Amino acid sequence: MDSRSDPVERDDDGDRDLYDVATWEERTSLDGLAVALYWLLTRSAKALVVLLAGVILLSIFASFGVGLLFNPAVAALVALSAVPAFGLAAYVYVSDVTTGEPLSLLVATFLLSVLTATFAAVLNGVARPLFEPLGFLGLVLFFFVVVGPIEETVKLLAVRLYAYTDARFDAVIDGAVYGAIAGLGFAVIENLLYIARTVDIAELSLGLAALGAGDGIAALRALAGPGHVVYSAFAGYYLGLAKFNPENRGPIVIKGLVIAATIHALYNTLVGPVTAVASGLFGLPQVLALFGFVVVFQGAFGYVLLRKIWRYRDAYLATRGTRTSGATGDGRGPEATPERDEFEE
Repeated sequence: MDSRSDPVERDDDGDRDLYDVATWEERTSLDGLAVALYWLLTRSAKALVVLLAGVILLSIFASFGVGLLFNPAVAALVALSAVPAFGLAAYVYVSDVTTGEPLSLLVATFLLSVLTATFAAVLNGVARPLFEPLGFLGLVLFFFVVVGPIEETVKLLAVRLYAYTDARFDAVIDGAVYGAIAGLGFAVIENLLYIARTVDIAELSLGLAALGAGDGIAALRALAGPGHVVYSAFAGYYLGLAKFNPENRGPIVIKGLVIAATIHALYNTLVGPVTAVASGLFGLPQVLALFGFVVVFQGAFGYVLLRKIWRYRDAYLATRGTRTSGATGDGRGPEATPERDEFEE
């Protein structure tokens, strides 16, 4: 018997009906009403979150003009800026040695991350003026206290809203995959907003000349994109770990968010000063110095992430024989799944 059960249930010999005493299951019409109301409330809460995010996104688009949504040159710039992030997310996806993740969950996570990113845009905008009077120290605090935690939380929220509760999210490594996809979605919408604020849409045209628009904003955003994938893949991995370790769910999720937010804030803090120093010391153009910093910084933490994924892969492959034999032994073979999360619907 589960040690977390009530003493009456734990010590009962099985002859008593403990319904509504120490145990509970749906029996009466009132029970059915309670179950229905819980189902409605939990799904309404998710629907309200998505609806609110959608309203914010539409208002942001409206501030740039409706033409932004239909300009093929803008779409091309956004697509080009997302190529490195897409490549990294794709590598995380193919590194999953368990069952392949369904396209429906991947697309849903991507779209949800585009929506939840709007919360970060609003909260960052509201909070930033509070830190500006403190100068560079205030900027660093802003990155570590606001930007990192908020952006990594809203990306993880995109995974938690849907994919996490699906039965096909059936391995720890799945968290890294969906986290990477959430990071890709966040990078795409963030790049779109940066490009829309920077370039003159009226002067844009299709072709290679568009790459230089807005002082090469597409190229600059392409350098930032992979970072979002790395950060949220870390947080997503720990979300997956939390799903299969429910007794320590909270601390595990927090650990993942702390890791992701810290790396994110550290990048934001160092990218400007280090690029400027490297450019001055070595006489490099700013863009080239920035490229070097991104390769070193994101490459280092990307390697740490991949080491974690590879470690899971090695453990999965090493225990494959045990899982197969377990299917005829104790009944916990490849099809065995953990108990459902009490927050899952």
